[in-house]
Amino acid sequence: MTSVSVAAQPSRLRINPWLIAWVAVLAATVALYDLKDVMPWAFKYPKAMIIPFRAWLNDFMKWLMNSADLGLFTFQELTRFLSWTIEQPYNVVRSLLSTGFLSGQGSYAVEVFPRISWIAMIVAVVMLARYAKDWKLAALVGVCFVYLAIFDQWNSAMVTLSSILIAVPFGVIGGLLLGIAGYRSRKFEMAMVPVLDLMQTVPVFAYLVPILIMFGFSPVSAMIATIIYAMAPMVRVTMLALQQVPEEVVEAGRMTGCTDRQLLWKVQIPSAMHTLMLGVNQVVMLSLNMVIIASMIGAGGLGFDVLTALKRLRIGEGIEAGLAITVLAIAMDRVSQAFARRPPRGHGVQLGTWYQRHPYLLIVAVTVVVTWVLGLFMPAMDAVPDSLKISTGTFWGDTVKWINLNFFDELDAFKNFLLLNIMIPFKRFLLSLPWIGVVAIIALAGYQLGGWRLSALTGGLTVFLAVVGLWAKAMVTVYLCGISVLLVCLIGIPIGIASARNERLHRVVGVVIDTLQTLPSFVYLMPVVMLFRVGDFAAMLAVVAYAIVPAIRYTDHGIRNVPPHLVEAATQAGCTRRQLLWKVQMPIALPEIMLGVNQTIMMALAMLVITALVGTRELGQEVYMALARAETGRGLVAGVCVAFIAIIADRLIGAWARRRKQELGLE
Repeated sequence: MTSVSVAAQPSRLRINPWLIAWVAVLAATVALYDLKDVMPWAFKYPKAMIIPFRAWLNDFMKWLMNSADLGLFTFQELTRFLSWTIEQPYNVVRSLLSTGFLSGQGSYAVEVFPRISWIAMIVAVVMLARYAKDWKLAALVGVCFVYLAIFDQWNSAMVTLSSILIAVPFGVIGGLLLGIAGYRSRKFEMAMVPVLDLMQTVPVFAYLVPILIMFGFSPVSAMIATIIYAMAPMVRVTMLALQQVPEEVVEAGRMTGCTDRQLLWKVQIPSAMHTLMLGVNQVVMLSLNMVIIASMIGAGGLGFDVLTALKRLRIGEGIEAGLAITVLAIAMDRVSQAFARRPPRGHGVQLGTWYQRHPYLLIVAVTVVVTWVLGLFMPAMDAVPDSLKISTGTFWGDTVKWINLNFFDELDAFKNFLLLNIMIPFKRFLLSLPWIGVVAIIALAGYQLGGWRLSALTGGLTVFLAVVGLWAKAMVTVYLCGISVLLVCLIGIPIGIASARNERLHRVVGVVIDTLQTLPSFVYLMPVVMLFRVGDFAAMLAVVAYAIVPAIRYTDHGIRNVPPHLVEAATQAGCTRRQLLWKVQMPIALPEIMLGVNQTIMMALAMLVITALVGTRELGQEVYMALARAETGRGLVAGVCVAFIAIIADRLIGAWARRRKQELGLE
């Protein structure tokens, strides 16, 4: 009896220390509710202790614009010079594609030289696609631009394309130079990483406030915002690409007597060109993603059309303009990807005349000249004739009206059920939590997953939400993001599982999610507002539609990438199809699926800032109000808070995924 009790005693003492820590923290958090009257500061951060970052930033911006002297020139003179530098090429490209070269201003303007005709432009992009890859790509790009012409989106699309053609080179060159500096200097790279993290997580709206103050309301301001937003991936890709250049290539360059500059520009950059072109593709897509938001500070074009349609609730016009952005994005994405994958040109001597060596350029030049001449006598050669134009605006508007007339009661009942039984209770629960308890919980999670550094980072970022006075709005942001991500997982993960296990469904789902990924974020707002009016529910549905792609894609990818020998072993052991999924594939794919959930959270937070336009009351509203009132401090602080929520989720989920992969022997 004694020996049995002694042998059993050690097993009773094997208590997981993490379990004790979690029980203690949760018990202390619950105990705070009994001490609410004694410790009110634990629930509502004292106003007297709020750090006035927004006031400091406002004062700094005023000083920067009015008093900052950089020696040879003032800061205001610097902004004017930058504005002029970007404005000059933009005016040339816009005149060439959209307005023609004009003399004079306003109603007194006279055309001196015509723009490129719509026919010549279509021929030019088709030849560019053929040069980049093949006739299949050329046909796709041609269809995309014909769509723009037929659906009366040509003029706006050319304004948007003018902005993109200027913003992308500036973004690529700036990102390349910063990436080179990061590659050459370890200290500079370490300083750049947190800045890049903020650039990619701070809401796009927050970029607009200081830029609006520094550069005013104009297309140039919109392009500068686009350049800053789209530059971050180019910096990262450049550093990665240069680090991946084989060491033997670098050594061969040194042995031939290259200086550091020659080694960089004649050896390393050409060797890394394939990867660098992927960065260019990212700059193009992010620039197009900025189109609508940049229209709020003067960009014009398709983004302005979508924004105007949203404000007037003209769903048909908004969908047509949004689809035009999608079509333009598909064309530019495919062409830039084709150039990224294009094999390098040989160094041998090219034989033949200039015309034989450049047939596509010759075709474009002849088409431009012929359409210019014919356009003097035939207006249809210069501008898209009205007889070719069609519109689906009325169809989309009538469809929404029909749904409202026939299914209003059912839709309203569904909306009220979710609001009253799930959304509002969850919102009240989060708002009732003591901020100090939430900080402790997040810090403990960070310590368990990544040690004291991750604990200090996540805990410190959570404290920041309170000390700037935005805790309540941050909790509303977490509530909307959390509900949306939960719905995305309930819908997206099963679709991803089904897609991974059925090849035909996989192809269909791939086409659908590729289309969803290229739709502008604002497009998702219009149908939900028309069907459910403004408010949290409409915002949640828009976020779900916008953020569902990563959940589907990563789930599909994770299950498909389960090592084949494990699947074979489970099959030989007699596992049924269901057992194979739940006992082999899902446990191994779970880290990959969680990375998809992480990306879903990032996209949900980005979309939430935009949903402030439909009446939400979270951090996005702070950013939007700051833009409306030109309050730099208010917008930047709220934007940084959104970024910190994203960073907390990213670091915790990333740490868990790495640990889980190590446990499974996948790393």
